[in-house]
Amino acid sequence: MKSLICFLLILLPLISVVEAFPGDGELVSIKDVSARNIREVAKYAIDEHNSESDDNLVFVKIIEGKWQVRSAILIYDLTIAAKNEGGATKNYKTVVMESGRDKILYSFNEL
Repeated sequence: MKSLICFLLILLPLISVVEAFPGDGELVSIKDVSARNIREVAKYAIDEHNSESDDNLVFVKIIEGKWQVRSAILIYDLTIAAKNEGGATKNYKTVVMESGRDKILYSFNEL
C-alpha cells in the first residue's frame, strides 16, 4: 500500500499536464510541454547525451511530448529542439525512462 501511495504522489503533478490519465502502457499526449517537470526531463536528456558524446547541445524548447506508464515506470517520448556549438537549431527525438527520482536516457536521435 505504501508503494502505491508513493507512486501516486509521483504521478499527481503529471496529471495536470496531460490530456488524459493513461492506463498501463497507453501513450498519452502531454498538453503542457512547458511544465517544469517536463522541461527537466528534456534537459536531462540533453545533458546525458552530451556526456555520452562529443556534442555540446543546448536546450531550446520542447516541440511535442507523449508519456506512458509501464510497470510503474514513466516513459517520456519527447521531440525537442537544441542548438549545437555552431548555433544551428535541430530537432531531436528522445526517450527517457523515470522511476522515482531515477532517470535513464533510452534513446536520443536527430530528426
